[in-house]
Amino acid sequence: MSAPMNTGTRPFILVAASDANRDVLYEEFAARYGRDYQLRVVPSDDAVAATAAIIGGGDELALAVAELYGDLSAAAAVVDEITELCTTCRRLAVYDWRVLAEAAAVSRDLIADSRIDSVQLIPRGPRDEEFHSEVSGLLSDWGWTVAVPEAPVAKVVAEPNDPAAAGIRDYLERMGMPHTVYSPASEIGRRIIALIADEHPDGVPLPIVKSTIAGAPIAGATARDVARARVSGQQSLHDTPCDLAVIGAGPAGLAAAVYGASEGLTTTVLEQGAVGGQAGTSSMIRNYLGFPRGISGMRLAQRARLQASRFGAEIFSGHRCTGITINPCTDGKAWDGHTIEVEEQRFSARAVIVATGVKYRRLGVEPLEELVGRGVFYGAATTAAREMADQDCYVVGGGNSAGQAAIHLARFARSVSVVVRRDSLAATMSEYLIREIEANPRIEVLTCTRVIDGGGRQNLEWLTLDTVGELPRTVTARGLFLLLGADPHCAWLPAGIELDPCGFVLTGPDLPVRVWRTPAEPPDALATSIPGVFAVGDVRSGSMKRVASASGEGAAAVSMVHAYLDSLQGVRGDSRPSAL
Repeated sequence: MSAPMNTGTRPFILVAASDANRDVLYEEFAARYGRDYQLRVVPSDDAVAATAAIIGGGDELALAVAELYGDLSAAAAVVDEITELCTTCRRLAVYDWRVLAEAAAVSRDLIADSRIDSVQLIPRGPRDEEFHSEVSGLLSDWGWTVAVPEAPVAKVVAEPNDPAAAGIRDYLERMGMPHTVYSPASEIGRRIIALIADEHPDGVPLPIVKSTIAGAPIAGATARDVARARVSGQQSLHDTPCDLAVIGAGPAGLAAAVYGASEGLTTTVLEQGAVGGQAGTSSMIRNYLGFPRGISGMRLAQRARLQASRFGAEIFSGHRCTGITINPCTDGKAWDGHTIEVEEQRFSARAVIVATGVKYRRLGVEPLEELVGRGVFYGAATTAAREMADQDCYVVGGGNSAGQAAIHLARFARSVSVVVRRDSLAATMSEYLIREIEANPRIEVLTCTRVIDGGGRQNLEWLTLDTVGELPRTVTARGLFLLLGADPHCAWLPAGIELDPCGFVLTGPDLPVRVWRTPAEPPDALATSIPGVFAVGDVRSGSMKRVASASGEGAAAVSMVHAYLDSLQGVRGDSRPSAL
């Protein structure tokens, strides 16, 4: 059975199936998704031609579903041909339970090479919610990364290639807020400008952000202005004392917030950028426990944010911590804790967890620094990926973040080149990412190479690459994504915090013996050299620099916070159970 091809604007779901299962799959997809998507169900032999017709007609293909049956290698080849025609669609392999063993073996290789996104058994009855949960997840991924939001929470008015607008878009994307950018000459752009024109007689400065949450448009906005203006729905920062202050809202800080708040500690979280930290920029984290298809850093961060808020933690983005005043605790006297300085505000916390993570190192090529936000980006900048359609772009870095960025960009770009100084990726990148990169024909790895120059008139147009043993060469480039390792966010910490030679925070037995309780009793594993201050995640010396380990450290630190608070006199509350 084949659904008629409509000419509306709804995106397509294409299903390629055997005669035995075509009707079943048609009914499943038509009943659940017929309102929002155009459905086409075809024999497997017609799948490639149907994909070409959809793309050639100017329509969008959101999801391609291919049944694995018969000659499984031929069925897998159909998936590859569909992907070649439409790199942005999500790909689901399905199979009948009667060929489960054979199809499962084939699908494992397809998933490992990132040739499909997921695999499911064909439903054999009503209400197969496991099947539809996976389909909905794939459609959600496609809608967030590819489709233009039809009901944006925020509208951004900006000139093309405005670096400030690029920062705002990145913040909104990482906060999970659908948004659309409009030219100031567009009808919607002119309408928004008119709302505040009287307040700016010399002209309304761009960019402008109008949110359905924040009310009045923000003129001349920056990402930090957007965060602090409560565009994301957060409340204003207050100076109420708390049991635990968590500085940084990456995976480590969010885990600390969840466990701290769930165990009864009044918990305040401060984040100078978007919630999620560096991990929040990852397009897809595939090796995080419990997410077999993977999860984007943004979704992981927003789920953790909601989870922590549910337990009562207060999370404030757009607020930069500028210092900690250490207040010693005197035995026998009530103690309000250390003072946290947040620019013009202050509040006290009985314990502090430092989870400020790291920042990407600068490339140091001045002509390229001047093009940041105009084709040059620090981090994955997932909002810019759509703009790389049919372009050549470069990713500098050999870690997992660089690998994830390259794979995501390859959905859009004509070519993606990963530039690394080492002779391979093996020492710095997870094996599963290396395999996906090797299997992707759009990605090339340039080893023993560095970027030494680049430029363009308004945007990035070219780069100069220097490869060991070769003469420097100039290449065309429309995107440069820099993921160059990490420097710790530690400049704001008080002098009493011991750091290693690279500037990371020392904790536990790695601290100098002079700050131990006794020569035979080192501080707790995540404790710093100042009582009541703990460090977790990437900012900590010796950490693994992985999302899972950072989350574990954030959770583990809370049990040490409990033990510390319970050891003090005059601290509010009784002993509480371990958070682990």
